[in-house]
Amino acid sequence: MRGFVVRNQGYIAGAADPFGLEGERWMRHANPVSVWTRFSVVSLIALAVWSRQWIGWYCVVPVAVGLAWILANPLLFGVPSSTRSWASKAVLGERIWTERTSMDIPVQFRSHVPNLANAVSGLGVLLLADGLVVLDGWMVGAGIVIVHLAKLWYLDRMVLLFDDVKQRDAEVSSWEHGS
Repeated sequence: MRGFVVRNQGYIAGAADPFGLEGERWMRHANPVSVWTRFSVVSLIALAVWSRQWIGWYCVVPVAVGLAWILANPLLFGVPSSTRSWASKAVLGERIWTERTSMDIPVQFRSHVPNLANAVSGLGVLLLADGLVVLDGWMVGAGIVIVHLAKLWYLDRMVLLFDDVKQRDAEVSSWEHGS
């Protein structure tokens, strides 16, 4: 369909590289349990940093555990029996988004909404960090809520992207399986 999709040039598609997301690792990353348990990391790291009030510099240990959880999480879960859940589709859409320099992306998804959602999440992280520095519970709570809502917004866009692209691309369609 001429004019329906455009090649996205000029974007850097290496966001998944530090996490080694290729092939089966993307599928493990798409395990819904992996997706939802990764959401816990922001709150757990915030709690760990806040705990410096009680345990001093030992708070570095739970912070390190939280950061390790981010990296190890996809390795701890297997390929899901089904990738038809919202969480799985979100990750599969994220795969398309990170590979957008080499894939055809429908025109309606060329907006900056995913980048805006990530920017809003970044602002939430700044608010959260500032709240942790000054130990302000309201700032910490608001930061966590902003981070999570912005991430959900981003992931929702990724679900829409995946559902659209799978209709036109047999390879992408093959990523979805199960009931």
